[in-house]
Amino acid sequence: MISAFSENIGLEPVRIGDGEAEVSLRMAEHLRNRGNVMHGGAIFSLMDVTMGLACSSAHGFDRQSVTLECKINYIRAVAEGEVRCVAKVLHAGRRSLVVEAEVFQGDKLVAKGQGTFAQL
Repeated sequence: MISAFSENIGLEPVRIGDGEAEVSLRMAEHLRNRGNVMHGGAIFSLMDVTMGLACSSAHGFDRQSVTLECKINYIRAVAEGEVRCVAKVLHAGRRSLVVEAEVFQGDKLVAKGQGTFAQL
């Protein structure tokens, strides 16, 4: 269900269905940036993969979707522990889907984003 890339960085699916997905990521040394916190690219990858899984759960895993654009706002840094991303399809058209996502550490918002995906 997830790609080799997702496994490589440590993404763990938690819940997938009905146009929604939740994926977790535990801090690891290979995810740290020079500031010794989780790299923004790791958080972005978590969000992109989670939104993609939400799309797949909306249109079916027999079809594919690809990211057309994605915007993210980083709210706070992550030094230790685990983060989780929750994504929800806001609109599922015949050709494109609009998805929103939030990344949390516990009850604290780490990042918020929105993406547009093409349905292939």
